[in-house]
Amino acid sequence: MASKYERILSDCRAKNVLWEDPDFPAVQSSVFYYQTPPFTFQWKRIMDLADGGSGTVAATSAGPVFLNETAEFDVVPGKMGDRWLVSCLGLLSSLRNLFYRVVPADQTLASAHGVFRFRLWWCGEWVEVLVDDRLPTINGRLAFMQPQASNCFWAALLEKAIAKLHGSYEALKYGTRSDGLTDLLGGVVRQMPILADNIRPQTLKELLTTTCIVTCLADKSGTVAKKNLAERMPNGILVNVNYRLSSLDKVKTLMGDSVQLVCLKDTFSSKPFGEKTHFLGDWSPMSKTWERVSQVERARLIRQLGPGEFWLSFCDFVEIFSTMEVVYLDTETSNDEEMLKSRPLHWKMKMHQGQWKRGVTAGGCRNHESFHINPQLLISVQDEQDLVIALNQHTAVEPKVIGFTMYTWDGEYMLSECLQKDFFKNHVSYLNSDYGNTRHVSYHTHLEAGHYVLIPTTYEPAEEAHFTVRILGTGSFRLSCLETQTMILLDPFPALKSTDAERCGGPKVKSVCQYEPVYMQLADENKTINCFELHELLEACLPNDYIKGCANIDICRQVIALQDRTGSGRITFQQFKTFMVNLKSWQGVFKMYTKEKAGILRAERLRDALCDIGFQLSTDIMNCLIQRYIRKDGTLRLSDFVSAVIHLTTAFNQFHLKNYGQVNVIEVHLHDWIKSILSC
Repeated sequence: MASKYERILSDCRAKNVLWEDPDFPAVQSSVFYYQTPPFTFQWKRIMDLADGGSGTVAATSAGPVFLNETAEFDVVPGKMGDRWLVSCLGLLSSLRNLFYRVVPADQTLASAHGVFRFRLWWCGEWVEVLVDDRLPTINGRLAFMQPQASNCFWAALLEKAIAKLHGSYEALKYGTRSDGLTDLLGGVVRQMPILADNIRPQTLKELLTTTCIVTCLADKSGTVAKKNLAERMPNGILVNVNYRLSSLDKVKTLMGDSVQLVCLKDTFSSKPFGEKTHFLGDWSPMSKTWERVSQVERARLIRQLGPGEFWLSFCDFVEIFSTMEVVYLDTETSNDEEMLKSRPLHWKMKMHQGQWKRGVTAGGCRNHESFHINPQLLISVQDEQDLVIALNQHTAVEPKVIGFTMYTWDGEYMLSECLQKDFFKNHVSYLNSDYGNTRHVSYHTHLEAGHYVLIPTTYEPAEEAHFTVRILGTGSFRLSCLETQTMILLDPFPALKSTDAERCGGPKVKSVCQYEPVYMQLADENKTINCFELHELLEACLPNDYIKGCANIDICRQVIALQDRTGSGRITFQQFKTFMVNLKSWQGVFKMYTKEKAGILRAERLRDALCDIGFQLSTDIMNCLIQRYIRKDGTLRLSDFVSAVIHLTTAFNQFHLKNYGQVNVIEVHLHDWIKSILSC
């Protein structure tokens, strides 16, 4: 079957038209969604930019092209573009095989009919994004990313594809290099400060033995970029641009001492080591430092350098650069890049996609009592190893504050059971990530063989979002999601004791017996009442506080369905007493969990309240209950709670009537199935 891209291209060729993307139209809101700039954007196709003589396309003999293999990376952010994204694209362009995964090379401006495709890592998978070649301009010039001299427009179109995924160009203003590296390379990004006491040559060597890309940045505050160009330090190093670490080596000087060298790749250059190398410090082409080594050593070191690469001492490396951004790639992704494929240690990836849903799995961080309702992931580590854990939320605009906590497994629990609320009161966490309102949070740790429980959370409860957890390790490990088994722990609707049934014994039963005269006035000749008469009775009996909400016809129908064994649609006074006694008991549980305001239960406490009634419920069933009973403000009233309890009680009763083998699996005829559903 033809892909969407192939169908669109074929249709445009047949009609001889240029494609216009209906999902990301050439309108103001595609550029700025929230803000309103003081000017209007004009959208122009790339060939119109060339024909218009505006100066956007460089004045060379060659016209604009999509991609030129021999051209240097010369992209600038333009008047309104984002420098972090330019740095990410520079790194991508220096890794040509990974580059072609994102930017398919079989595209040209002449044959594209206005439709271009790119592949980006988004929400836990590689997705193909289609865009047309209409780009926003101001006064005839591109407003965002653009080439300087190469006339290659793949970067401007890729920027548009990323903006489309995020909803607008404006959304990219909130992006970071970590976001860009993740979306473009499909890896897990870890940031590390470069300090003399935490970065050693051995640290870098160990990283280069695995399938990860090591980059470094000189992050000097107070620098100001001029004319859209990244600022250079006096030694020629670009500020806030990712340089890629290629290798390490040691050189012996003529004086007999050894110098540790680091080889870096300037991702903005493809020139050989020589006069056009931008770096001007020690070990640069014109540096007198080379006089300290023999001609043989000099030749050996220079022979190792590829286009855009240069040497500097490890001491200078630590002094010049302030941050390392390491991109960990799994085996499948890294196999596309030859230099990574040959490395001895490959990162293996396990992934879980989930959701924080209000009242179901959005419990907030450990500061909150509802922490235990968050998703719980079991990590089973077979061999002692390093693990990289990454949490990614599936939103770019207005991200939630997210993070995660890990605990060592308690042997008292089965390996398929969720850890319960009491566990977290009595156990200290093994590790905690930082929390931040970013798309990605990552953590590097060393784990011994054993079992661990990872809990991804938002910082505040009741915040909803989809998320992906990725775990990378070099050894053997497993990842699974723990689930709560659905079962009855206590009888949620116990019958009255025989002594109470015969007489009005006990305070709760006595309080109900006072309603017998009113009951008898409403009852028929068989001393039974239906749902309408029960509604009238509850209106008369229940006090004028929040319990009064239970006097509604829907709950009355549920009460009749729960207790009616004959199909008459009526109940006796004894059954009425049973309901009223249990109603008082349910109200007591409800009160325990309505701490802030009487009569209002926050949705994230529903699971615990139902557990006290006697129900242990899975995430899926909790989700069904929340969808049915939650109110717009994320809370439940007592009537909602009582209705949910009766609903569950009826459902369990219907199941147990047919669970003859006690194996929690039943066969139901269609007639009985529909009857059971309608009875709940």
